[in-house]
Amino acid sequence: MPIKIQSELPAKEILENENIFVMDENRAMHQDIRPLQVCILNIMPVKQDTELQLLRALSNTPLQVDVTFLNVKSHVSVNTSANHLNKFYTTIDEIRDRKFDGLIITGAPVEDITFEEVDYWQEVCDIMDWAQEHVTSTLHICWGAQAAFYHYYGIQKRQLPEKLFGVYPHRVANRKIPLVRGFDDVFYAPHSRHTETPAADIHACKEVTVLAESDEAGVFLAIAENGKKIFVNGHPEYDRYTLHNEYLRDLSKNLPIHIPYNYYPNDNPEEKPLLQWRSHSNNLYSNWLNYYVYQATPYDISEIK
Repeated sequence: MPIKIQSELPAKEILENENIFVMDENRAMHQDIRPLQVCILNIMPVKQDTELQLLRALSNTPLQVDVTFLNVKSHVSVNTSANHLNKFYTTIDEIRDRKFDGLIITGAPVEDITFEEVDYWQEVCDIMDWAQEHVTSTLHICWGAQAAFYHYYGIQKRQLPEKLFGVYPHRVANRKIPLVRGFDDVFYAPHSRHTETPAADIHACKEVTVLAESDEAGVFLAIAENGKKIFVNGHPEYDRYTLHNEYLRDLSKNLPIHIPYNYYPNDNPEEKPLLQWRSHSNNLYSNWLNYYVYQATPYDISEIK
């Protein structure tokens, strides 16, 4: 089944060229189906790239998904045009009375400052609190996961000696949880961050269950409240060239950066990067949509609490 998006969203043509079934609102109106309502709080700087990556990840299920893009009103985006935001995004004030089956909170390039220094921190906290009674399951990604660990459990992030940058192996720690159903014992996922939520602090939090972690990259996947809150400390949604583009960007700015770990064949940036994480990324999003959204949400969306 398709994902439902606005007909003029730029990602629509790219997804169709990849043979991914997308449906615009005009066609969806003629189907007698209750689609899953998924909201995406996109606080990444280049929003179109993240839109494409997440829509691609959400497309690999038999479920029809109706996507709403959410933006923070307390921050002015410099990498995405106001026209794009006004046309395809909404704010929390405009959807405050709505219910959603799922919510995704993305990462953000603000990890080098404290949470309270982020100009939209209070708005993100407001959205997380709103989700408690308006969303069946929330998936927090990278900085979004760090923010949730801090907001809900008081677990502070810490600075890393150098940027964690590359594709790292992770081990499944708890196979009884459906979120990792179908995962190999060891799987790979991209990371790109300067901070971490310490693994020992996550393990010490009784409300949270760790599902997968890495010796190098720490806790990758965790769950709380039977899946109402899910935490992903990485970027499984990244496409083949995302780390490559970030590497070239940092080089052009003369920032301290090393070649992404376990990414280029022979560590040669001239070679095509290896795509080693797509199948597990698809599996993760499919499991989330199936077990924690579709099977957990009421048919009458107004009954979500």
